[in-house]
Amino acid sequence: MKHPFSLPSRAISRNFFFLLFALLWGWAQAGLAQFRPHEELGELFRDVQLAPVFPDSKTFPDCKPLTTPDQILQAYAREKGKPGFDLKAFVVRNFSLPQEPATQFTSNSSLPIDQHITQLWPVLTRQPKAEQSSLIPLPFAYVVPGGRFREIYYWDSYFTMLGLQESKQVSLIQSMVDNFTFLINTIGHIPNGNRSYYVSRSQPPFYALMLRVLAQEKGIEILKAYEPALQKEYAFWMQGQDSLSEKQPAHRRVVRMPDGRLLNRYWDDDPSPRPEAYKEDVEIARTSGRNPQEVYRDIRAAAESGWDFSSRWFLDQKSLQTIRTTQLVPVDLNALLYHMEITLADMAELQKNKAREKVYRRKAEQRKEALLRYCWNPEDRFFYDYDFTRQKTTNIPTLAGVAPLFFCMAYKAQAKAVAEKLQRDFLQQGGLPATLTHSGQQWDAPNGWASLQWMSIQGLRAYKHHDLANTIAANWIKQNTQVFEQTRKLTEKYNVEKPGAEGGGGEYPNQDGFGWTNGVLLKLLMIQKNQKFR
Repeated sequence: MKHPFSLPSRAISRNFFFLLFALLWGWAQAGLAQFRPHEELGELFRDVQLAPVFPDSKTFPDCKPLTTPDQILQAYAREKGKPGFDLKAFVVRNFSLPQEPATQFTSNSSLPIDQHITQLWPVLTRQPKAEQSSLIPLPFAYVVPGGRFREIYYWDSYFTMLGLQESKQVSLIQSMVDNFTFLINTIGHIPNGNRSYYVSRSQPPFYALMLRVLAQEKGIEILKAYEPALQKEYAFWMQGQDSLSEKQPAHRRVVRMPDGRLLNRYWDDDPSPRPEAYKEDVEIARTSGRNPQEVYRDIRAAAESGWDFSSRWFLDQKSLQTIRTTQLVPVDLNALLYHMEITLADMAELQKNKAREKVYRRKAEQRKEALLRYCWNPEDRFFYDYDFTRQKTTNIPTLAGVAPLFFCMAYKAQAKAVAEKLQRDFLQQGGLPATLTHSGQQWDAPNGWASLQWMSIQGLRAYKHHDLANTIAANWIKQNTQVFEQTRKLTEKYNVEKPGAEGGGGEYPNQDGFGWTNGVLLKLLMIQKNQKFR
């Protein structure tokens, strides 16, 4: 197969690095470079996280051990029972705490927001590095979100790439795509992020959309080179489909619907507390009155959704203790997998493989029919998640309901009804909230997120609802700009109900940076500047 890069020398260079990092991966699996703190540190890990030693539960899993786990555990066994033993001091002696890379960057208050974003790309870019920690080494440079998020994240990266595209950072887009391809080929799927404790789950599958961005810059033929990787990614999401029946309608991420067609859900094979939120998860399970393993799996599945957390997943729409993610067929996940199937069909067409193309187009059509049947509520005239255990829609309005518009799956009348609901119920001065519920969770009102603004705006534009799309874009740009002018920061989320306010709620403070906020804002600013909203 022809390599995707136009310059042979670059192709050879990249092939060499793929080989080198494949070897590094083997080393990582055998040694500390693939450090799994939650498994290798046992009692010490639990004690540190439950104490807690650090305010942020993600800190300890990101620490680098200064000696081997066995040596550290032996020292812990010797010292922990001694009078005056200080657990935090022990951790500081035996681990290197995570630190932000040194940078000379200072925000120039005279620069407009778009130039500020352009200057931030190098600050948020990380170079390839194999280290003795939970960080999984990658072969090429990548952009991190910022703040406590010191690694690459799956679905964040697509929205970051939108801004990189406007900044003409095509090489960096290529590098990030190739990093995800590397993860597929070594792990078998794209994990939540490049940390050992993220490997058991993924995130919303945006890899096919990343390939589309790359193809816009490099030409459609480049898709051929990534077909094997996308097939592997698709196979990961469809694992277990052959074992489904009426008696067993769900296995891993695949759900057999009442009519026999297949849709998908979020999942995690590991029913234990998340290492990066260990104490929080233990407490939720303890107070839930439910089987702890079920709670942990539903929490992890919500983390795989990217919406961690939201009343969208709660049975009572209020309490995290009622989380039931694995019982739901998410409308946005299945829209994403529809697009993946369409992309695989397009790749087969490029390869002139008509039989394979027909298979994937049929799969896409079946998924579309199933989504429109099960996720559309004709009374409410909106798209919802589907509860396959109760065989009905959840009827919880969320911006996930715009995904069928973004991927052009909806009928015109459905798109019109969705637009009317967004206008009537969701639209705020600062953009659109993730849901209409005020639960205190970060993926609920009043918080707005860049990813959801983009999908809403583009979904509306696809059905020619330009006025509403323009209003949402203008409101979001204004909100981002007001906060930036006050703080010189671009943040993870915003309070769309209050002009000039950052977002809040959830498990950790609002984060600065911020990869996908920068990407979507820059894209919207360029569209606005070029008057391409219509």
